[in-house]
Amino acid sequence: MKPYIVLHMLISIDGKITGGYMNTDVASALCEEYYRINREYKADAFACGRITMEGSFTQGVKPDLTSYEGVRFPREDYIAKQHGYYAVSIDPHGRLGWYGSEIKDEDPGYDDAHIIEVLTDDIQEEYLAFLRDKGISYIFCGKEKIDVKLMNEKLVKFFGIKKLMLEGGGLTDSLFLDADCIDEMSLVVVPLIDVDKDGIDLFAGKSCNVQEYALKSCEKLTANGLWLNYVKK
Repeated sequence: MKPYIVLHMLISIDGKITGGYMNTDVASALCEEYYRINREYKADAFACGRITMEGSFTQGVKPDLTSYEGVRFPREDYIAKQHGYYAVSIDPHGRLGWYGSEIKDEDPGYDDAHIIEVLTDDIQEEYLAFLRDKGISYIFCGKEKIDVKLMNEKLVKFFGIKKLMLEGGGLTDSLFLDADCIDEMSLVVVPLIDVDKDGIDLFAGKSCNVQEYALKSCEKLTANGLWLNYVKK
């Protein structure tokens, strides 16, 4: 029991998802294509790791837990509300300082998505009180590391998510790849090579898992970009 999972990413020719190339006019033009394609998938949810969520939505703000000192809740799943669209936040140790229970973004592909925090048991006790106070749902999916299979089951069972857009970062993408649960890949390729040593690869985690995909379509985009679409064989 799992959603249909589409890995949707913007990458350089050499497979980087971050780096100096992202600051170019070419990358900016193809970012717009990336967002357009994302909206056209009409998924029930999108998923990102903690670092991506910090960079895109919380701006690095840490949760202020001082007012929740001594407040305890059992480590049990909490469904704050049912919603039409979800933001699945893979935050194993509970470090994201959310402002409210929904994403606020100019892009309709992300705006108003209800936040689901995906946690492990390795969190501060007060963080659960912080999430409940914000009206944020959360699910437990492992002791110290995220159990992707369990997470997928709970996303279907509790929230009815049928199609999930996986949107990085590199470690999170690798987590799903290792779990062998990526059904489709949607790659918007920026026609640049970036040898920045700090740039992150599409799959930043180490894996010895060989998987084969079939090309579904290839479309030329603006600014000499490409949209490569693969499905799992």
